[in-house]
Amino acid sequence: MKDSWHSYMKVGIVHPMAFPDLPVVATLQKIAEDEFFGAVEIGIIGPEIKPAVTKILQTSHLIVGFCGQVIIRNENLDLNSLDKVFRDKTVARMKAAVDESYSLGVHKMAMLSGPDPGAEKRSEARKALLDSLIQICSYAKGKGNLSIVLEVFDREIDKKCFVGPTKEAAQIAAEVRRQCPNFGLMIDLSHVPLLYETPEQSIKAAGQYLSHVHVGNCVLKDKNHIAYGDKHPRFGLDVGENDVEQVRQFLKALMDIGYIGPGKQNVVAFEVKPLPGESPELVIANAKRTLLEAWAKL
Repeated sequence: MKDSWHSYMKVGIVHPMAFPDLPVVATLQKIAEDEFFGAVEIGIIGPEIKPAVTKILQTSHLIVGFCGQVIIRNENLDLNSLDKVFRDKTVARMKAAVDESYSLGVHKMAMLSGPDPGAEKRSEARKALLDSLIQICSYAKGKGNLSIVLEVFDREIDKKCFVGPTKEAAQIAAEVRRQCPNFGLMIDLSHVPLLYETPEQSIKAAGQYLSHVHVGNCVLKDKNHIAYGDKHPRFGLDVGENDVEQVRQFLKALMDIGYIGPGKQNVVAFEVKPLPGESPELVIANAKRTLLEAWAKL
């Protein structure tokens, strides 16, 4: 591709994954100072650093996303729980996350479904999930322009979420979208092999409901590897599933459905995490090189 990628998309990065267990303000400042990035996704921001984080985000002119998945996983919540009291608690917590997102200038808030309850209970879980999503999306719409995205995870390997295969995710999205135009799906290249799908299959299945994407890697071949499953290691890992060619396929599929293209500014965000002993800065540089090489091959 001879055209500049800058005119086809904005490249983002998931901050808490790229800089795990490191000072939030200092590392967020690094991302904000890097003109390669047009977007950033943030995790839970404590009240003691919120003023500093807010100032960085306001000054940087970055598109901001919020990783609501962190809340759901850290607090063991479940949007498709068959226990109504517990599900109501989950919905209330995510409504609070919507409020927090607005206070930080967030454009999109991401979530994930709860655990897969098994084939016999999936119909009930689907109804519960639909109700939860519509409640949260309606609440967000009533307060402004925040978009809500549901990330598609694996059902069998690592996270073992209800959502799930991309085709099923799209069916759920179609129902939610009828009432909530601020809802969409997130496809993560890291999860595609774990779903036993190809980049083209996942993107085409999501289709018109695709509203955000992540780009990363995973390990499926070696169950004994430290990064086995959904750990988002760097590209080029010898046992990894995704590298330049898979990123190229992913970008091509995004172009085919019009998610990226001339004049488009939708976000394509890296989600990569350093393995023990690896430098976050080098892992980020690796991701940039991988994207640029994949782009050159389009």
